[in-house]
Amino acid sequence: MPENLHGEHAGHDMQKMSHMDHEAAMTNPQMAKQMEADMRRRFWVSLFLSVPIFLYSPVGVNIFKFNLPTPLPVNWLLFILTTPIVFWTGSIFITGTYYSLKSRKLNMSVLIATGVLAAYLFSVLLTFTIGGETFYEAAALLVTFVLFGHWMEMKSRRGTSDALRALFDLVPPKANVVRGGKEINITSAEIVQGDIVVLRPGDKVPVDGEITEGETSIDESLITGESIPVTKTIGAKVVGGSVNLTGIAQFKATKVGSETVLAQIIKMVETAQNSKAPGQRIADKAAGWLVILAIGSGLAAFFGWYVGAGVGLLAALTFAVSTVVIACPDALGLATPTAVAVGTGIGAKYNILIKDAATLENTSRLTAIVLDKTGTLTEGKPKVTEVVVRSGYDHHEVLSLAASAERGSNHPISAAILEEAKKNGLDANEKVEKFESIGGHGVRAVINGKVIIAGTERLMQQNNIDLSPIKKEIDRLLSTGNTISIVAIDGQVAGAIGVADTLRPSAKKTISALQSLGLEVAMITGDHEQVAKAVSDELGINRYFAQVLPEDKAKYVKKLQDEGKFVAMVGDGINDAPALAQSNIGIAIGAGTDVAIETGNIVLMKSDPYDIVAALRLSKATVVKMKQNLFWAAIYNVLAIPVAAGVFYNSLGWSLRPEISALLMSASSIIVATNAVLLKRVESKLKI
Repeated sequence: MPENLHGEHAGHDMQKMSHMDHEAAMTNPQMAKQMEADMRRRFWVSLFLSVPIFLYSPVGVNIFKFNLPTPLPVNWLLFILTTPIVFWTGSIFITGTYYSLKSRKLNMSVLIATGVLAAYLFSVLLTFTIGGETFYEAAALLVTFVLFGHWMEMKSRRGTSDALRALFDLVPPKANVVRGGKEINITSAEIVQGDIVVLRPGDKVPVDGEITEGETSIDESLITGESIPVTKTIGAKVVGGSVNLTGIAQFKATKVGSETVLAQIIKMVETAQNSKAPGQRIADKAAGWLVILAIGSGLAAFFGWYVGAGVGLLAALTFAVSTVVIACPDALGLATPTAVAVGTGIGAKYNILIKDAATLENTSRLTAIVLDKTGTLTEGKPKVTEVVVRSGYDHHEVLSLAASAERGSNHPISAAILEEAKKNGLDANEKVEKFESIGGHGVRAVINGKVIIAGTERLMQQNNIDLSPIKKEIDRLLSTGNTISIVAIDGQVAGAIGVADTLRPSAKKTISALQSLGLEVAMITGDHEQVAKAVSDELGINRYFAQVLPEDKAKYVKKLQDEGKFVAMVGDGINDAPALAQSNIGIAIGAGTDVAIETGNIVLMKSDPYDIVAALRLSKATVVKMKQNLFWAAIYNVLAIPVAAGVFYNSLGWSLRPEISALLMSASSIIVATNAVLLKRVESKLKI
């Protein structure tokens, strides 16, 4: 049964790899370099030997009209020069064919080896038996042209791995660690979990960890894309690959080797560049059958001319070999992998990590997109704007008790309330008993014998707390876009704290651009209806879902899918995980964490929502290149096979010798690879 074009033997050594297996290594910088060097070396040796072969061949003699002197019979000399081309420079095709047939797969190596060996063995037969015009130049030039085509393809694809190589280079070769009370210098690979790593100004962070001593400023731009250095104090996390700028600090290694964020990013890019788009799977199946068609066409051409038309064996074999060679579906096999490699490479360069080729292709199909409000459209760092209290309650007491109760929560609103209490010099360290976090609603705690409930209006209703004493103030805060945390003490409403989260600078531009691309844009939030409406109106969003609990967000994504829409969900990759999983394309924004990398199909390493637009444009441009390449590869084979088979020879005099067929086949591959590289022109459109 025909399989895909690409060899499946990347684990074998180089001599056991078919030439198409080389592309499996293209995203590994060191292996890619070795593969390209090997292909280049094979090409130059093959070319060096092919020049005299062509000059001594019957074709060369007819073109240049002179005979070169030779110490041996011409066919013997051609045999000596061609044999190392076939069995050394072209050995990757022969060994590739062996392993392909052994695993019952048909790929391009089978076709090339068939063409080369047919021309070579027939020529050998003539040399050692009856003599006559041989095909040595066809075998030699076929190998030479194919090697050149794949060397050029490797060169073009190597450029797409620049971003990946830059990520590899972020890890310093050595680092200073404290062991046994002494500071020693070791390689980064020798660092183990629990090691204390010393950072001095200018040092690169070798692994992920947590600051244990000192304070410093770290540039994380190459990892997160954020240009502003981040201050790190005791307890702060550091990411491998970032750069220490000012202070001296020590951190405990928490993740090393393949567990680091940087290693996960590199793995993601490698996986994406080696994965297959849905369109490529169709092309692979078509190409597998095209191998059968090519061999069948070659046999048909041979018997049609030799038996049907009664031409000589040499002429019939010429048509057959030319047909097999030009029918090689090489370009079809390269059509989408080259575009995927370039597209994912561009994405990585702009901190847009696309997990696989299917995601890169399917993103272009999106018709709707749902964006979480907090942390996606807003900065995710809300601040207290106002504290209102019921008559008879003290402003500071309400804020202090609320802060103490919120201390056990990691919600951004809780952090804002704690920060406000700190600004007012209030003690938020009251002894808390029976703390309970009520997901999506708020908290409940007992402090100094008092039952404190802080959270949403719905939470107050569930606890039968009358809000009428401050209802006007609550409505006023909501109407101005504030999120509120209502505070109740011993079953009585005591006050409300208004919290506002600043919109990201590019949020409005992002919504406008998404709508201009034809997408329906919806916002989803756990906030009150009035807050959601205020933010939506400001951003120009027509559809929003308010007061949605984290676990219910997936239901709203499915609601859009049930309407027939192809939906993307954009969230922070933590509490939005169910919705990200439900969506057709999950986009995790503001990454830098392994959680986000695990949950999103696309990970936007920066916290800039406009990167969503960039990812969409990149996907659309990549799909255009895929379609262009597939069209060229398919139409090329459809038009070329009849000409090579001699269908038009009697009527128009059109024919192709095997070496010309090899040249045209290689040219097709180069055109496809070059067209994919032109995708780089989309970079100018990723930002406005």
